[in-house]
Amino acid sequence: MAWFRTLTRMSATAKSWPPPLLPSPLRTVPTAPVASASLLLTSLRNFSTGTAASPAVEDRPPPHLSQSPTHCGDLGPTEGGEKPRVVVLGSGWAGCRLMKGIDTSIYDVVCVSPRNHMVFTPLLASTCVGTLEFRSVAEPVGRIQPAISREPGSYFFLSNCKGIDAKNHRVICETVTDGPNTPDPWKFNISYDKLVIALGAEALTFGIHGVKEHAIFLREVHHAQEIRRRLLLNLMLSDVPGTTEQEKSRLLHCVVVGGGPTGVEFSGELSDFIMRDVRQRHAHVKDYIRVTLIEANEILSSFDDRLRRYATRQLTKSGVHLVRGIVKDVEPDKIVLDNGTEVPYGLLVWSTGVGPSSLVKSLDLPKAPGGRIGIDEWLRVANVPDVYAIGDCSGFVESTGKPVLPALAQVSAKQTIASNLEFFALALQFWLPHSQLVIFWIEQVAERQGKYLAGLLNRIGKAGGGRANSGAEVDLGDPFVYKHLGSMATLGRYKALVDLRQSKEGKGISLAGFLSWFIWRSAYLTRVISWRNRFYVAVNWLTTMVFGRDISRI
Repeated sequence: MAWFRTLTRMSATAKSWPPPLLPSPLRTVPTAPVASASLLLTSLRNFSTGTAASPAVEDRPPPHLSQSPTHCGDLGPTEGGEKPRVVVLGSGWAGCRLMKGIDTSIYDVVCVSPRNHMVFTPLLASTCVGTLEFRSVAEPVGRIQPAISREPGSYFFLSNCKGIDAKNHRVICETVTDGPNTPDPWKFNISYDKLVIALGAEALTFGIHGVKEHAIFLREVHHAQEIRRRLLLNLMLSDVPGTTEQEKSRLLHCVVVGGGPTGVEFSGELSDFIMRDVRQRHAHVKDYIRVTLIEANEILSSFDDRLRRYATRQLTKSGVHLVRGIVKDVEPDKIVLDNGTEVPYGLLVWSTGVGPSSLVKSLDLPKAPGGRIGIDEWLRVANVPDVYAIGDCSGFVESTGKPVLPALAQVSAKQTIASNLEFFALALQFWLPHSQLVIFWIEQVAERQGKYLAGLLNRIGKAGGGRANSGAEVDLGDPFVYKHLGSMATLGRYKALVDLRQSKEGKGISLAGFLSWFIWRSAYLTRVISWRNRFYVAVNWLTTMVFGRDISRI
């Protein structure tokens, strides 16, 4: 049990309390037992301050009182008696799966990310309307790879990557600060033996004016929090005396742009919230609230035609108004379509896909078609030693002859997370005829890449190639292979779609209705990272089913 291990460590360290003072930059590192003190001192030597002498710890003012605090310098190269260092940029699906699978007896792991958790994106839409709580979809990096919190040579840095010096095996980082009373951000360098770039992607706006200023992207937990606050605020404002009919109609108009699985699933969750909760608890405005889904082409274009027609009927039955059009301009209170139609809104959610981030575009690395970082069959950045790229930010270079893998970032998470179904863990014997046993297991392309690369790096490390500029002669084994195994999407109101075709033109099983919804929920429940979060999700679902959704605006 985690609590028992924590209690044991506390009792072991209490005997030597108080702990010795450490240099300021490493005060957050847990105090190691006396037997491993030499390892801790060795790790401290990796940090260089860039100065000949450093003032005593007792003479330094507290960081929050110093306008120009003294910061640690760089995390220098590893020495002969230390483990090789793997630096992971990002804490998304790919990066976290890699860290989970890396052998920490071979490598030290350093993660650099502006967030200290992984977001379970398939269930993020459910948090927007109170079906799930936000903590149910966030898993701390320290739980995914405990060595980051315990090992003296492994760290998590809450920072942004600002550049990569591949020639000198260094990463340039800048700290993340938040709020008016926090120190100004500062830059530092991290030396690596192996570098894994898992920086993800960013939402595509297609250069449309006003999207970044007025729309909300469903990619992070804070996006879901903002959507929930805006939705509940509009519900309450529309009920206040003095609100005109026109303004009430605008405030309660929720517009979703993008008919992929993310847009469809959010529209389904929102319509279900309106039908089951808003109409009971906000009876005065129940006839004003509505949902509009705007798509340039067909919704769920990657699905079977029969499933698309089923989804259209179900969404329409749930009160979702489907509009075919292209957004040309976004203003603070309305959007303008290509045919000149003006659509007023109170909440605008943008889910039109993802592309390479500005940082990925700025990196001086080989690029694949579409601007992503170019990789070979073993996920190595082309012609750059000791650098790998996985997840949304990577793509096969043209010389490999392989197609570009689907992007997996938050906005299109359901389209590609659910596009990789494997038969593995969910028994549905009760639900299927002839006692047929069907098992579903969901893995993102990014998650598969992280799992594959962890095994590859472990193989290289065991063969003695973990150091920088080494491992060229190590047998890498089989290359990474991606195989599309199907797609899933939920429509709300206990309805979902399951499409098991390997391609749009191929043949396979297609399911729709309650059985598909049961498969969808059961599969995602098994994929939540920790048992703690699985318990949270199960309890949240049960609570919502019995008592309804929580509509408190906190």
